[in-house]
Amino acid sequence: MRRPITSTYRLQLRGPQADPGGRAFGFAEAEAQIPYLKELGVSHLYLSPILTALPESNHNYDVIDPTEINPELGGIDGLRSLAKAAHEEGMGLIVDIVPNHLGVDQPKLNSWWWDVLKNGKDSHFEAYFDIDWHEDNGAGGKLGMPVLGAEGDEDKLELRVDEELDEIVLAYYDNVFPVAPDTCAGVDDDPIEVYEKQSYRLMYWRDGVISYRRFFSVNGLAGIRQEDPLVFEHSHRVLREIIAEDLIDGVRVDHPDGLSDPFGYLNRLRSLIGPDRWLVAEKILGVTEPLDPRLAVDGTTGYDALREFDGVFVSRDAEDHMSMLALQQTGSTWDERAIEATEHHLKREVARTELAAEIRRLARAIRRDNFSTAGAFVSDEDLTATIVDLVAAMPVYRADYISLSRTTSTVVADMSRRFPSRRDALDLIVAALLANGEAKIRFAQVCGAVMAKGVEDTTFYRAARLVALQEVGGAPGRFGVSAAEFHLLQQERQTLWPHTMTTLSTHDTKRSEDTRARIIELTEYPNAFSELVNQISAVVPSPDQATGHFLLQNILGVWPEDGEITDTLRQRLHDYAIKAVREAGVHTDWVDQDQGFEQAIIDWIDALLDGPATSQITEFVAKLHHGAVQVSLGRKMLQMIGPGIPDTYQGQEFFDYSLVDPDNRRFVDYTARSQCLEQLDEEGALERIVQEAREAMAESAGHDPYPHLNHWADRAKQAVVHKAMKLRRQLPDTFLRGEHQAVFGVGPAESHLVGIARGDADTPGTEGIGVIALAIRRPLNLDDNGGWRGTTVTLPEGDWTDQLTGRTFSGTVSVSEILEYLPTALLVADRLTVLPNVSV
Repeated sequence: MRRPITSTYRLQLRGPQADPGGRAFGFAEAEAQIPYLKELGVSHLYLSPILTALPESNHNYDVIDPTEINPELGGIDGLRSLAKAAHEEGMGLIVDIVPNHLGVDQPKLNSWWWDVLKNGKDSHFEAYFDIDWHEDNGAGGKLGMPVLGAEGDEDKLELRVDEELDEIVLAYYDNVFPVAPDTCAGVDDDPIEVYEKQSYRLMYWRDGVISYRRFFSVNGLAGIRQEDPLVFEHSHRVLREIIAEDLIDGVRVDHPDGLSDPFGYLNRLRSLIGPDRWLVAEKILGVTEPLDPRLAVDGTTGYDALREFDGVFVSRDAEDHMSMLALQQTGSTWDERAIEATEHHLKREVARTELAAEIRRLARAIRRDNFSTAGAFVSDEDLTATIVDLVAAMPVYRADYISLSRTTSTVVADMSRRFPSRRDALDLIVAALLANGEAKIRFAQVCGAVMAKGVEDTTFYRAARLVALQEVGGAPGRFGVSAAEFHLLQQERQTLWPHTMTTLSTHDTKRSEDTRARIIELTEYPNAFSELVNQISAVVPSPDQATGHFLLQNILGVWPEDGEITDTLRQRLHDYAIKAVREAGVHTDWVDQDQGFEQAIIDWIDALLDGPATSQITEFVAKLHHGAVQVSLGRKMLQMIGPGIPDTYQGQEFFDYSLVDPDNRRFVDYTARSQCLEQLDEEGALERIVQEAREAMAESAGHDPYPHLNHWADRAKQAVVHKAMKLRRQLPDTFLRGEHQAVFGVGPAESHLVGIARGDADTPGTEGIGVIALAIRRPLNLDDNGGWRGTTVTLPEGDWTDQLTGRTFSGTVSVSEILEYLPTALLVADRLTVLPNVSV
C-alpha cells in the first residue's frame, strides 16, 4: 500500500440534527483537523459509519440508506475532499461499515423497509431482510412489529396523507406505515378495514411477537441477509465505488457475528476491497478463545488488547480484600465462579424475556429442520426450555467458527450428563443443527445476542468488585493480568495478528481509559477504599447498597481531582446512573421503570456531590489521581509501542474522564490540543520539560515523585501519543514486522516495571532491538515502599535516547534515573537515527 497503516485516530461523525445546538462534525470538520492530526503522527483517520443514517443519530450505526454517503456529513463530495486532503498529507482513511442491520425506527426514511411493508412478499426488497413469514410466527404469517402501546390500540389507527411522501398512510400517533396498492380508496375509508389488508401486523409491544431478526433486542434495527449475493452487492455498492476511486485504505466491520455466515461474508468482503486494504472485524473474543486464523481479516477491533493493557496494571494482591468488600456491600464476591453463575442466570433470563421472540423462531426452525425421528415426542415447553439452557451455557458469542468446532458438542455432552431429562430435547436440537439449515444459523445468531444482552449489558452493570474490568471482551472474574501472561499474549499478537487493531477507548466502552485507570488504582488502596465505603454508607447511605457500590466506583473514576463540582458533571452523573440502574434491571429497567427508585438514586448522587462525604471523596480521589495519571501514561505508551495497530479514540491524547455513551461522544476541543502540540514541537521543548520537572520536584521536597503532572498531565499524555505515533511512521518495519520482547527490571522493586522491546525479527536476541517502552505498575505502592531502591534495567549495547525528555542512557541503568521526570519512557537506539525519516 502507498499509505502503510501505523496508527489510527477514531472520529465520531455526526450531522447538525444530532446535536441540540446544531453543531456538526462531518467531513468538513474532520478535514479541518488534518494539519493537527498529521503533526500528531496519525497515519489514518478512522471514521464512524459514513452511510446515510437517521438524521438525529449521534453514532450512525442506524443506517437507513446504504446506497448513499450521508448528506448530513457532507455527502460524497465531502468525503472526496476529506480523502484528497488526507492523501496530500500522506495520510489515509478507514471507514466503519454496518453489514448486519438497517435502521427501521422511522419506516418512511428507509425506502427498502417501506417497500417491504407496502408490498409484503411481493416487494423487490423482501429478500433483503431476515423476515419470518411462516403462518406460526405469532402474527398470522404477517410481518409482526412491536408498535402498539396497549392491547386493542388498533382502533387508534387513522388514515391521512403524508405530505413528505405525498401518499396515504396509516398513522398510529407519530408512527406512519404504508398502504398497499389497491387497498385504500381514500382517507375516508375505514382504517381498520384497510389495515387488515396490509402485509404487516402492529403488535402490542409486550406480546413479544417480532417477525424480523433484530440487532440484539433493538426493535428499530432490522437484520439484513448478506448471505444473498444481490443484497451484498446492493448494500456494498458505495463501498465498491469509493474503493474504485481509491478514497479509503481499509474497513472496520461492525458486528459480523450477527450475520448468518460471518466467515463467508468476510471472505466476500476481502475479495471486494482487495488483498492490500486493511480489514478488521468487531469480533468479541472470550479470554481463551482464539481468532480463527482462516478468517480473511487482519484482526479484531482490539477489545482483547484492552483487557490485557488494563489487567497488567491491576494490583492483584488486592483481590481478596476487594472480594470481601464486594461481598459485604453486594452479597457476592464477584469472583470467577460468581461471575460465571450470574452470567449463566442472566443469559437464561434474557433468552426467556427480551429475546423470547428469537428463541421461539429458533424452536420452530428446529422442528422444521428435523428430518429424523429424534425428539418426536418432545413438547414445545421442553424444547424451548432446553434451548434456553443450551444457549445460556454457550461460553462464546458463536461457536460455528472452525477453530471452535468442539464447543457445542462439549456443552451438549455436559448438559446431557447433568440433566438426563433434557436428552430427548437435546437430540432433537442436535439433529436439526446437523441438517445445516435454518436452525443452525439461527442458533449461532441467538447465542451472540444472548451473550451480549446477558453479559455486557446486564451482568457488567451488576458486578461490582472492580468495575474497571467490566468492558466488552473483559473478564472481571479474573483479577488482573500477570506480566507473564501479558507478554505471552503480546508475542502471540505479533506472531499471528501483527496488523490487528489495539485500543484503550472506543465509542462503546463503558468508561474511558483514564476513568478506568482511576478505578484500577483502587486496588492499590483497598483498605482506604473500604474505609471510604463504610464512611459513606454511614453518613450518606445509598437507596440500595449493591447499586451504590457499583455507582461509587464509577463516580470516583470521574470525580474532579480539584473537587470542583459543576452542573455539567452533576447532569452527566445523573444520566449515567439512570442508564446504569436500568441496564442492571434489578430495581428498575427500560421497560418497567421505578421512578421512585430512580429519583432516590439521583438524590443520593446529589448528596455525594454536596453533602457530608464530599470533602472525603475529594481527598481520596486526590490520592488515587497521582497513581492513575502514571498508569494512564504508561499504559498508553505500551499500547502505542506494542504489537498491532494502535487506535486513539477522539480526544484521548488528553486526559478524559468519561462514562458510557453518550458521555464519551462529546465534542472534542481540538483548538486546545493543537496549541499544546505546537508547544511540544517548539525548539528546546524537551529541555524545558526536564527543567520544569526539576523545579517542581524541588518544590515538592520529594513528597510527590511527579508533582509537575498536576498541571501538565495533558501535555504529558499528548507527548506520549505524539512521540510514539511519529516513531511508528518513521520506523514502520520495526512495528509492523518487528518482534516483541519483554523487558524486566532487576532489584527489590522489579515487579513495578513493565516494558516492551520491539525490533528486527530477522536479527536474533537483543541485537535487533531498536525501541524500548517502559512503564510503572502499582505506582502508589511503589512510592509507599521507598521507590525503586536501586532497581535497574539493562539496555542492549549502544546509546539509547528517551524521546520524551531527550536524555541518553546506556548499559545497566537505574530505573529511577530513566523515569526521573516522567513515569514512562520511550527509548530508541541511537543507531536507528541514521535511517531516513518518513515525513510526518
